[in-house]
Amino acid sequence: MKLESSAFETGKVIPRKYGYKHGNFSPPLQISEIPERTKSLVLIMDDPDAMGAVGKVWIHWVLWNISPYTKEIFENLVPDGSIEGKTDFDEIGYGGPAPPDKEHTYIFKLYALDEILNLKQNSTKEEVEESMKQHIIDKAKLEGKFAP
Repeated sequence: MKLESSAFETGKVIPRKYGYKHGNFSPPLQISEIPERTKSLVLIMDDPDAMGAVGKVWIHWVLWNISPYTKEIFENLVPDGSIEGKTDFDEIGYGGPAPPDKEHTYIFKLYALDEILNLKQNSTKEEVEESMKQHIIDKAKLEGKFAP
């Protein structure tokens, strides 16, 4: 399975307009090579570098029940039928990069599952991860950098 973006290459700089304080648009994401028996996809975006600044991995986006037929998550749109969860900004939906101290690496993680998750919209990353634990078929990731 592959996860890519037309807005930035893996390991490169995420454009400013995708930052929390600079437009807060979710970036376009392209998905390919989804395993055949996939029933749903999950996308989690987090900032492990926040551990040094705020003492924990900061959650920026939690999106689940994405159709396995989804080939692209368009800029600033959520695929029909998918559900967004709560971020560490205490908001539902995408919260772009917002490093408080220095350049951070942001990781978009995509999971192919063998089931559709039965969770409410305000669910957290921890609840999604617990629910999908025994159902991951494949995973992919995309990393980008962002400085204050």
